[in-house]
Amino acid sequence: MENELKQLESLGLVLPTPAYLLGAILFGIAGYVAWRRGRKMNNPMLKWTGLALMLYPYAVAQTWLLFVFGIALCFWVYWNW
Repeated sequence: MENELKQLESLGLVLPTPAYLLGAILFGIAGYVAWRRGRKMNNPMLKWTGLALMLYPYAVAQTWLLFVFGIALCFWVYWNW
């Protein structure tokens, strides 16, 4: 098992940290709530920001960037709520 993990790491594939996984789940849930609210209230800004919150963890690899963008998008959702 350890040898397989080292082979994957040599290819550039690493497992995400628990903090990254927790952040991705929390921001995904917040994005889903914002998307549903934006769709229900016919607010396109809120709907698209919620979609961005749900999808951006797939494009960000570093944990600190995940939290910086996630918190910024959550403030934007709060401002437009």
